[in-house]
Amino acid sequence: MNRLYVFLILFCSFSTRAQEQNPQTDEKRNLVKMNLTGVVFRNFQFAYERTITKRLGVQVSYGFIPTGQVPLVDQYIKDDNVNNVRMGGSNFTLEPRIYLGRGYGHGFYIAPYYRYSHFDVDNVTYNYTSEDPMHQGEKIPIAFSGKTNSNNVGLMIGAQWLLGKKDNWVLDVWFIGGHYGGATGTIIGKSGRPLSVEEQNQLNNDIQDLDISLFDYTVTTNASGATIALDSKWLGVRSGVSFGYRF
Repeated sequence: MNRLYVFLILFCSFSTRAQEQNPQTDEKRNLVKMNLTGVVFRNFQFAYERTITKRLGVQVSYGFIPTGQVPLVDQYIKDDNVNNVRMGGSNFTLEPRIYLGRGYGHGFYIAPYYRYSHFDVDNVTYNYTSEDPMHQGEKIPIAFSGKTNSNNVGLMIGAQWLLGKKDNWVLDVWFIGGHYGGATGTIIGKSGRPLSVEEQNQLNNDIQDLDISLFDYTVTTNASGATIALDSKWLGVRSGVSFGYRF
């Protein structure tokens, strides 16, 4: 993240010089917005955009997801033994915008962007069934918790309209955007009791066989439970509607 902070400082310095060289006749160059569609998925996202020139704007957004049940989780984790899937997280997006229409924050735009995302996995339960002859058929809950991080770059296409008699209100529609990057993290599972060597081996195989389509991962097990190391390429999409105020 230190490199990101240096980049932000340099970018803001460049933007300030560009603004001085290209003064905008309209003084309303600040836009604050809230993502309306993300609320459905408990993703609360807020953005600030600054118009630099007629064709160039820069938007910075921050979003957070309170820890809770994951919407549509069955599409990603297809195993009846996995339940209580709870996650939370946050994301930061830096997004230069190139306006192709009327400009000054109005009209169609294309936007290359960088996004950093962080997710917390909170006490996800895997109900492991022992095949050890000494504990045949016993259900052992394994509680998993941990963190993941991802860095992504992408491109978005959208359009923004200024509304009202004084063009004070903003409607921002992201038609489609896609990003690519990498995700890493560590998820640690704690067993309800010490596991035998046979149970450790079986647990390792069971987790390896889970149908989790979102990540590539490796597993190690011990008497206390299991550790899942995530290291995967990451594809994501963006679309939605934001509404805000211009001043």
